[in-house]
Amino acid sequence: MSFSPRRRVQLLSLALGVSVALAMAPTAAQASIKNPTTKSVLKATQKAMSTVTGVHIYVLSKTGKDSSVVIVDIGATYGQETIVSGKEHVKITVTPTDAYLSGSPTGLTTIMQLTAAQAKKVGTRSVVMKSGTAPYTSFQGNLTTGVLASILPAAKGTKFAVGGGAHSKDYQLTWKTAATQTAPATKSVLTISSGSLILPVREVITGTSGGGTTTFSKWNERVTEPSPPAADTIPYASVVSSKAG
Repeated sequence: MSFSPRRRVQLLSLALGVSVALAMAPTAAQASIKNPTTKSVLKATQKAMSTVTGVHIYVLSKTGKDSSVVIVDIGATYGQETIVSGKEHVKITVTPTDAYLSGSPTGLTTIMQLTAAQAKKVGTRSVVMKSGTAPYTSFQGNLTTGVLASILPAAKGTKFAVGGGAHSKDYQLTWKTAATQTAPATKSVLTISSGSLILPVREVITGTSGGGTTTFSKWNERVTEPSPPAADTIPYASVVSSKAG
């Protein structure tokens, strides 16, 4: 079995056409940027994200006739992600000691790329992956705060503007991603709050085959996630084993 986590955070999602306000816990004040530019906004945003304890992310995406919802809570050492696409669903939970994966049979095969035989082994249980293993490291890296830096584009090729968000002085970064053999060309617009905390509010992505919106809220939430009962888990090694189980 080769778990295939999708690209986290910068996911295509259906544009809702609504403004989303940041819901932040108290933290140290951060001054607004004087004479902002692409580079200074990116630098200030990255600095702000490096100090946060967590964030709630909601993604609604559409590609052709297919739509999906992704809900993510990213914390310093805990994280959880739920993916729903039609009747398919999976849930990933990360704790400091283990990572867990569960879902519908088709969710495990279609979204996470398990084989049908492996999904059958899992059944209604959660696959448990221990800290220090490659599968754990992959999920832990995608669902804890270290991943937040990947939200931001490179300064080169990114256009900067003021306005267009929930507030007239919010910052907007716009860039294009060229098409590849597996993905179409897209245009991304990331809105960043110009308030006391310079943090992302919303990203809108448009492309020839679909588009959507990712919204960010509850910056500095403290994320903790419960582990499933041991009786309801199955070790990763048992799932990947070629022996019947």
